[in-house]
Amino acid sequence: MACFQIDRPPCSAGCWLRARHTIHLVAALAVALVTIFANADANAASRIKDIAEFEGIRDNQLIGYGLAVGLNGTGDTIRNSPFTLQSLVGMLERLGVNVRNITMDTKNVAAVMVTATLPPFTHQGGRIDVRVSAMGDATSLQGGTLLVTPMLGADGEVYGVAQGSIAIAGFAAQGQAQSVTRNVPTSGTISNGAIVEREINFQLANLHTIRLALRNPDLTTARRVAEAVNGYLHTATARVIDATTVNVQTPDNFQGEIPTLLAEIEQLKVEPDMTARVIIDETAGVIVMGDMVRVNRVAIAQGNLTIRITETPQVSQPTPFSQGGTTVTVPRTNVQVDEQKDRKLAVLDSGVSLHELVNGLNALGVGPRDLISILQSIKAAGALQADIEVR
Repeated sequence: MACFQIDRPPCSAGCWLRARHTIHLVAALAVALVTIFANADANAASRIKDIAEFEGIRDNQLIGYGLAVGLNGTGDTIRNSPFTLQSLVGMLERLGVNVRNITMDTKNVAAVMVTATLPPFTHQGGRIDVRVSAMGDATSLQGGTLLVTPMLGADGEVYGVAQGSIAIAGFAAQGQAQSVTRNVPTSGTISNGAIVEREINFQLANLHTIRLALRNPDLTTARRVAEAVNGYLHTATARVIDATTVNVQTPDNFQGEIPTLLAEIEQLKVEPDMTARVIIDETAGVIVMGDMVRVNRVAIAQGNLTIRITETPQVSQPTPFSQGGTTVTVPRTNVQVDEQKDRKLAVLDSGVSLHELVNGLNALGVGPRDLISILQSIKAAGALQADIEVR
């Protein structure tokens, strides 16, 4: 066995301590950089739960028509709202009160539309919130009570019954010369105001195929979702159907345990892909650009010719005791021309990122309105590699 000895200059104890301290700093910096990049990658990824929905697990819309009573003179005008009169007569007749030949003139009743959302897996006897909105010329639903109102689904079946006191977030007050209205007093809510009477029959645990629907259709994102699911389950059970749908066959070890499988799949993280798109709202002057927007090498100059003419007429009077002098108006005109000579060409290099694109356009000193024209001109020149959507 050969033995080698390396000569090194003598070093004091302080030197060794500084060297060890430097090594610890370098190691700590390396760990910090790894942590930063790991966190950046983690922040860029999203849970499948946040970008996709499981087919069959969905809300259902309910609607109903009813009467709100107990209003303090702010209800519908009977002569202007025949549907309110018919509903009121029909309700009273069902309660054994005959008012067919009686002229009614009440302002304490209003016809309302009642809407609600039936969450998935809601059981019979459960309660849901409802929204109440006036249909006629009622001015406020404050203090009103909704009478028993059947809530219908899209199939015409009754899935719930609503009733209760209406809570509104606004108010209205009026005098002879002035009125004030805060928020919308003709719309309100009833917390837990409807009782579920019918359940939607959906047997989640008996499914053999799970369909994931992406909220933003994209083939690349769908492929990444399928790869994440297959990598987690260690089997090729997920398959991309189209840009929106990913099919997952239930593995043998999860038969009858679909809720557990879905709970594990929805926590998997993938990085969604996105289309290079620029959204322009010309009405509000809002511009939104995605991260994938790229621009080829292009030169941009922006400037407007501004001419400002100011008239400041002055009055000229003759000197005191002068003979034949008259008072006249002397025009004074000031013309200013701003050619914006300080606006120069700005060059945007090819393949610049979104951050560099924004900085380059901001360097021109333009506002959102001019920026819209610039982006449209860059697109017309073929240098903007993105779709422009004008709303």
